[in-house]
Amino acid sequence: MSGRERILGRVQRALAAVPAGDTPYEQAVSRDYLREHGQRTVAEAVDLLAENLADYRARVHRCSAGELPAVIAGLLAARTSASVLVPPGLDEGWLADTQVTRVADLAESGARELDGVDSVVTACAVAIAETGTLVLDGGPDQGRRRISLVPDHHICVVRVPEQVVSSVPQALGRLDPTRPLTWISGPSATSDIELDRVEGVHGPRTLEVVLVGGPGQEPPGSVAGGG
Repeated sequence: MSGRERILGRVQRALAAVPAGDTPYEQAVSRDYLREHGQRTVAEAVDLLAENLADYRARVHRCSAGELPAVIAGLLAARTSASVLVPPGLDEGWLADTQVTRVADLAESGARELDGVDSVVTACAVAIAETGTLVLDGGPDQGRRRISLVPDHHICVVRVPEQVVSSVPQALGRLDPTRPLTWISGPSATSDIELDRVEGVHGPRTLEVVLVGGPGQEPPGSVAGGG
């Protein structure tokens, strides 16, 4: 019996002991908490997202959809990346301005192969302004969870405003809990007993977030390619 089967068995036995007339789970916990703290315009939510991402030491860039290929090419060039990992459903136009060798997201690629890749470019499922958090759900333009955890440089593209929400409760309403969700708040980091911060422990050492507005327009208050 595997560890997974053992745990699921314990859960099933615990649930079997619940009285038939007990309060249903959906009603057992109060859900009357605030869904967001205050009210924000779209521009204010995007600005708060950018502020909190930067506070977590992510590098934030803003551009229009038409400028995105040049911004990504510039980020890869500044990193001197020789290879970039590409999820199977990523928009090919995003990498149209770069000649960096593309590496496919293959199921058989393990940590060793992924560690040899310089950068990875993904989209996201949703971005949370109040916490500065990006959520990936393993969609075709995001790829497997491991590709955002092993390479040392992650470029994540957020579509503004449709993928930006103010709060965690709002984000949860958009997400499928059965999917492999990865919650990212800044580059990977930890602190030792002396509170010395170390980055790149269990994920990318460098996280770059590109906030992309609609065709021909920039996100509110943005400067194309600015950080």
